[in-house]
Order: sequence, then structure tokens, then C-alpha cells
Amino acid sequence: MELKYKRVLLKLSGEALAGGQKTGIDFHTVRTICQSIKKCSDLGAEIAIVVGGGNFWRGRSSGGMDRTTADHMGMLATVINALALYDTLNQLGVPVRVMTAISMPEIAEPFIRNRAIRHLEKGRIIIFGCGTGNPYFSTDSASSLRAAEINADVIFKATLVDGVYDKDPNEYDDAVRYDSLTFGEVLEKDLKVLDATSVAMCRDNHIPILVFSLSDPDNICRAITGEEIGTLVKG
Repeated sequence: MELKYKRVLLKLSGEALAGGQKTGIDFHTVRTICQSIKKCSDLGAEIAIVVGGGNFWRGRSSGGMDRTTADHMGMLATVINALALYDTLNQLGVPVRVMTAISMPEIAEPFIRNRAIRHLEKGRIIIFGCGTGNPYFSTDSASSLRAAEINADVIFKATLVDGVYDKDPNEYDDAVRYDSLTFGEVLEKDLKVLDATSVAMCRDNHIPILVFSLSDPDNICRAITGEEIGTLVKG
């Protein structure tokens, strides 16, 4: 099967790993997602993953805490999720590495760009933990940054919604889904694709963003082979 995208940065939210539990990790859900990732890897795709930590902690929702401390806690939450993905992919027989933006050598490799690219070229999946390693930056920002660094063809944002809408489809029955958008339209209309910092970085580095639903994990393979799903942001 022919691939439309060879090297992909897959952004997974922490909530996606929680399944119906809403918090924590649902290992049946994680295994289902990882089986789809394995299918894509078997097709020859080079896959890097940025995972969020919202199923455990959100720095920006930490009340009266110091924001830097709260964000550091969020970075550690992403490592929990990264290790869950790592272990599941490993059990499926997929070569995989975890790389973190904060040094924790007993747990993961440090992020080194050339090493990351070498892993991808050798067919290994990479899971990036700790976001950018800096407070005040979301894992959306980490996605666009790492995508640019590894020369990804596209960012896949796998969400709980099947694309980008003009308003929240969970609240408004008349919400309209876009098939395609430009980066300028996303920023002008303040559409919730990735945060504005991330969208601007993708625009400046000519990295398209495909937003689709993870309700069917096989959508990852559909997207990578060029099937028309979700909303494509480019240009």
C-alpha cells in the first residue's frame, strides 16, 4: 500500500489514552491505538509521537500553584504516558525509543536531533516526552517543534472530534466541519486546531496539520495512506 506521508509526527492527547475512564490510562485503549501505529510502521512509515499529560495533570489548571512548578508536573505526566505507549509497542514487537526533553537517563534517552532522525531511518518509533522541556509551552508547541526538527511531512492531531469545526460540535448541533483550512484562517478565526504558537510555527515551516478522530484508531493508517478524513490545514 502506497504511503502519502513517509515521516509523520503523531500528536496524542493524554485524554485519548484514558478511554472511557476520562483520567489515568486505559490499557485496552492504549493497545488498540498501538496496534494501529504498528500497522503504519509495518507499511514503512516513520513515526514519531508527542504525547500529552492531561489525563493526569494540566499545568494551566493548577489553581494557585506556581506555573513553572505546575508545568514541570505536567511534563512528568507526559513521561508516564510515553512509558505506557513504549511498553505496549514493545509487547507488540515494535522497535521503539522514548526520548525526553529533560534528562532522565535511567528512564529514557535525552532528545538529540540527529539521534532521533537516525532512529526513524532505522525503522524505530520514537515517543517524545516532557514537551519542549520548558514551562509555558504546551505539548502542541512540542509537536510543531519536533516536527520541524525531524523534517516531518505532516503533523497528525488525533483527537476526540472528527476534524475542525466552526464551533464546538458537542454544544452546537449546527456546527459545520471544515474539510480544509489555511493557517491564516485558523489563526484569524481562532479555531482550536493546535494553539496559536504551534500553528504559526507550522505555517512558517510549511508543515501541514491533519486533524481527525481517534474514535477509530485505524484512522491513523487511513490518513497515512492518503484517504480523505478529518480536516487538513496547510498553505
